[in-house]
Amino acid sequence: MTSPSPLAPGDAAPDFSLPTDSGETLSLTELRGRKVVLYAYPAAMTPGCTKQACDFRDSLASLQAAGYEVVGISPDSPDRLAKFRERDAITFPLVADADKAVLTAYGAYGEKQSYGRTVTGVIRSTFVIDEQGRIERALYNVKATGHVAKLRRDLGLD
Repeated sequence: MTSPSPLAPGDAAPDFSLPTDSGETLSLTELRGRKVVLYAYPAAMTPGCTKQACDFRDSLASLQAAGYEVVGISPDSPDRLAKFRERDAITFPLVADADKAVLTAYGAYGEKQSYGRTVTGVIRSTFVIDEQGRIERALYNVKATGHVAKLRRDLGLD
């Protein structure tokens, strides 16, 4: 497997309609007219992903005040996402991309470096999508810790 094609500012954000942690379905078109922060993470309830989700949770009020909706996406099952939400009081939707088609479309699934080895998996990424459904920012290989604070600074929210 080769590395996925990254998205760039101005690209149309690939649409999706995926099951959520609450058993509903969320599609990107439902969020049209709002800015969206879609972040891809490898696995619910792992230390790095928990830290990142809690950072987004703790920054949610300021992100929403600036007009951003936050959505997390991973290959986890809706049941596992529900456990993650309950355990860590996650207050934004988590969507399940079991076949990784959406993650692949965003360039967030493919070959990556992990502890000096090349592996295939979710590439921790964040996408800022504008009100018209276009990519405003595509950030790949972000760090689990400190990323939300950097994103807030980049968006002028600090």
